[in-house]
Amino acid sequence: MEYSINKLAKLAGISVRTLHYYDEIELLAPKRISSNGYRVYGPQEIDRLQQILFYRELGVPLDEIKRLIGSKNYDGIVALQGHLSAMKAKRDQIDRLIANLEKTIAAAKGETIMSDQEKFTGFKQKLIEENEKQYGREIRARYGDAVVEASNAKMMGLTTEQYEKTQDLSRRINESLKLAYAQGDPAGELAQKVCALHREWLGYFWQHYSKEAHLGLAQSYVDDPRFRKYYDDIAEGCAEFLRDALQVYCQ
Repeated sequence: MEYSINKLAKLAGISVRTLHYYDEIELLAPKRISSNGYRVYGPQEIDRLQQILFYRELGVPLDEIKRLIGSKNYDGIVALQGHLSAMKAKRDQIDRLIANLEKTIAAAKGETIMSDQEKFTGFKQKLIEENEKQYGREIRARYGDAVVEASNAKMMGLTTEQYEKTQDLSRRINESLKLAYAQGDPAGELAQKVCALHREWLGYFWQHYSKEAHLGLAQSYVDDPRFRKYYDDIAEGCAEFLRDALQVYCQ
């Protein structure tokens, strides 16, 4: 079937303005323009819109969707299978949080006992899944599945106090890194304090520490755009500064 822009918007549950915008950014163009100037969408456009909306539901930015769908290697069936896996993982995470919340309520009523570790299980699992989604392919290729799985298991085993300590360390690292960067000396006392805090933070997640692995991680902060953005959001150039400071620290 073919649909006018109004009918397609109603069918998909989105606004006409959204479809106009998708056309403007060359994400989804109509099949043709009718003689009276109306946009007309056919089966291929319907399927493409469905894919776009799946990606949007998973929080993928429009520019990234455009890159993915526009790739010459794009496979619609593989993409759908990926959507299914991602949504099942999302559902599983929600189910875990619901179960955690139900047990919390029961514990508050005195109907059951809930350990402090159990209270944070759902949140730690969510963090692991988010890290896996963002960086899983790269870190598994670099360190191997066994190392990653061991790190995840160690994360899940953190006590409440240990988990809170990792959050505090992360905050202190970022605050101190900003100050050290302003000083401009990777070998300076404050920069080296940041490195020591960073090593302490890694100790909560790594089974075994090595200077070589620490240096490799530091280099990935510069090479990987996602890591670089995280640190450069603190101050432009922080990713390279931290790498340079860790090179001094590990020597």
